[in-house]
Order: sequence, then C-alpha cells, then structure tokens
Amino acid sequence: MTKMIDIDPEESPRARFAYEVRRHRLAAKLTQKQLARRIGFSTSAVAMVETNRFRPSERFAEQCDQVFALDGVLAGLHADAWPPPPPVPAHFRDWAIEEQRATALRFWAPLLVPGILQTESYARQVLSRLPGITGEELEVRVLARMQRQAILSRDSPPVVTALIDEGILHRPVGGALVMREQLEHLLEMARHPKVTVQIVPYSAEALSGLNGAYTIAEMRGNPYTVRVESQPSGRTVTDRGTIADLVNCFDAVRADAYPQHLSCQLIEEVVKQKWT
Repeated sequence: MTKMIDIDPEESPRARFAYEVRRHRLAAKLTQKQLARRIGFSTSAVAMVETNRFRPSERFAEQCDQVFALDGVLAGLHADAWPPPPPVPAHFRDWAIEEQRATALRFWAPLLVPGILQTESYARQVLSRLPGITGEELEVRVLARMQRQAILSRDSPPVVTALIDEGILHRPVGGALVMREQLEHLLEMARHPKVTVQIVPYSAEALSGLNGAYTIAEMRGNPYTVRVESQPSGRTVTDRGTIADLVNCFDAVRADAYPQHLSCQLIEEVVKQKWT
C-alpha cells in the first residue's frame, strides 16, 4: 500500500487537485486499486496523483468526475492546475505553464523589456527581427505574448518584480513612437499593486548580471524553476543549486537598483528627453 502523504490543498492548484481526488475517493470508500480499475488507469498512477507526484491527463480528471458523480468539478480543478499554455514555440511551452501557475515572478532584463510587460508594438518589433520568421508566425507569436500578460489581470495575479537595465530605456526598438508607448506602459504597470519596476542605472555596473536575462518563478516564497534566456532558444532550469546561484545574483543586482519611485522618475525623464 502506498504511504499516505498529507497534502496541503492551499499550497497550489496542483495540490488542491491531488487533495480532492483522494478526498472523494475516500468518501466513496474506494481503494486506489478499485478507483484505478474504474477509470482505466494504473494503481500507481492514482497513487502518484494523490501524492502530487504525477501530472494527470484531462481524461483522468473526467473519468474521476464520472466515478464520483461530480459535475465537472475535478475537470475544472485540473484546468486550474494545468492551464493550456499560450500558442508559444515548443521550447517555451513548459515555461509558459510555470509562468501561469507561479505566485511570484522575478525578472532580470539587461537587454529588452520582459515579455509580459511589453506592448504589442514593442513585441511585434522584437519578434519581427527573428531570422526567417513569416508574417503568419509573427502574428501567432505576438498573440501568444499578449495572452501571457493575462496573468496580471487575474483575481490573484503573481507578484512581479522587474529589474530593468537603464540601457533598455534608450535602445531604439521600433523608433520614438514605439518606445514612448512602451515606457509609458512600464509606468502604468508600476502602478499595479502586484508589480514592482526597478531600473538598474549605468552607474551600478551590474556586471554580474550582464551575462544574460532570466526569470525566477516562485511558489509561495519558494523559488522552484528559472527561465534562462540564451541563444538560440533559452532553457528552463530546475537544478536547485543553479537556482540558488541565480537567486543570489538577482539579489545582488537588485541591491544596485533604484527604488521604484526613482525608477519611475528616470523613465519619465527619458520619455521627455529622448522619445517625445
């Protein structure tokens, strides 16, 4: 028999799904083996789902709903725990899922505005420069980037901290109109109750961070995965040691960043002096 593991349903949507499957199974007075037979899955699959060690399919949730006579309850919880990713490239798909379920995101951006803070015009200009991209592919990529930003409009959006190098404010992506719109959008996002925008000034010489951009995803204060941007397509990191090193690097860069009110003043100055 699989050892029972206590699951905190408030920990995450995935924990909630695991908790509810076990709760309904026990209420129905079924063993894991009996439930497995009724839904057409293995006993080990049921056990791993109930201990939050296995990502179940939509069919698993739907079959459990049938067995427990629930009206799509588990299917709904499954959609919350594993929402379909935006139509992003294959190499970005796993990260897109993690980005949607994280309770906090920390961005270090030394070259470009982070994707979820980009305007459509800025995103289109950036993506249009990808070698070989077609017009149709461009529209799909832009749409996906805009859809990713929906996480900031949720009832419980993630806490976002964006460290942005000062050079980004001056890089002429798309010209004056695009840059003015983008920087004004950053100012607007800085007023969001869950978003902090901090500029890392030239004078900081944040050299340790100039090796590349990355984003740290956290779940209830625990950094658990990082997206590291690199050529040609970046990578998602889950190694605990590497994550710890990147968290330390982020904290070092943030120590040199302006606080948000001074960062917004600098953005406003650049808009007036350079992009108006």
